Amino acid sequence: MNFFQKTWRSNLLIKVRSWEYWPFEVVYAPIFAYWIWLSLKARSLFFFSASNPSIENGGMLGESKIKILDLIPSSIKPATLYFHNDVAPDVVLSRLEKEKLNFPIICKPDIGERGWFVQKIKSAGDLAAYIHKCPVAFLVQEFLSEPIEMGVFYYRYPSQKEGKVTSIVIKEMLQVTGDGHSTLKELILRSDRAKLQWNTLKRQYNGQLSRVLDKGQRKELVSIGNHCLGTKFMNGNRLINDRLHRVFDRISTSIPGFYFGRFDLRVATIENLYEGNIKIMELNGAGSEPAHIYDPGFSFFKGLKVLFHHWKVLYEISVENHERGVPYLSFRQGRAEYAKVRALNKLK
Repeated sequence: MNFFQKTWRSNLLIKVRSWEYWPFEVVYAPIFAYWIWLSLKARSLFFFSASNPSIENGGMLGESKIKILDLIPSSIKPATLYFHNDVAPDVVLSRLEKEKLNFPIICKPDIGERGWFVQKIKSAGDLAAYIHKCPVAFLVQEFLSEPIEMGVFYYRYPSQKEGKVTSIVIKEMLQVTGDGHSTLKELILRSDRAKLQWNTLKRQYNGQLSRVLDKGQRKELVSIGNHCLGTKFMNGNRLINDRLHRVFDRISTSIPGFYFGRFDLRVATIENLYEGNIKIMELNGAGSEPAHIYDPGFSFFKGLKVLFHHWKVLYEISVENHERGVPYLSFRQGRAEYAKVRALNKLK
């Protein structure tokens, strides 16, 4: 690899070339200005807190995952247990046995975002290590085997009986494909997406990096579907149709006080999706994004247009709920909630 190739494939230029890797502050600078304008119109910086009355702060600031999951019918969500971070590992193991949850499992913070501290746990030893390190209350969730993971964004105005799905992102887990002669290390460093995760992957696969994968053999490197962990987000909006709108109308109206957000789910087949035969791992409210915009082929300006539209809808739903008696967070309350989020971010 010559100097030009080495420079072109440096981590910095990989991120500069693809806006999906740009810092949050850069991408959202125009949206921040729009939020100020909407706040002036609503006469509240925290107007979004009224978007989903049953979710803390509308789902924008420090909301509890377990409290949201408790709103969702048990038939369409995985078994999930809540624990304080000072719990003894034996207590967790006892609960797992009682609930007939077997390894592997997924552990994740009850309050957290962007894949922070989300881990696939394969053994009692891994679980004990996770509990020892996790600084906050956490969830233990059934590991789902359904092969398709996606995020489905939906909104509905409070005055209307029907809403719409506006975004589908299909998640492709970070993986490499063998060629019969390259080592795992070489395959990772050859992939721009995997290369950005090298510091983590070299620790995770220590002892396997010299292994040669057979030609055509795929190896999944990360099993958590988060963009920050290397997952590829693909635009699945071609799947949106009237049948899907009706399915998510039915699901969403079964969740009290929910009007705007993204369902992160797993499903066995696309036909199962249209039948509503899904498992919802998380439901994210006002702070969620229509994540199909992070498809590598989606332009930055097109993505901004989508974000502006969704913020406009968020404002309209919030104002409508407010006119129906849902209060906005006061400035003092909002500042206190923001302080909690900042304190949590310092733990990362």
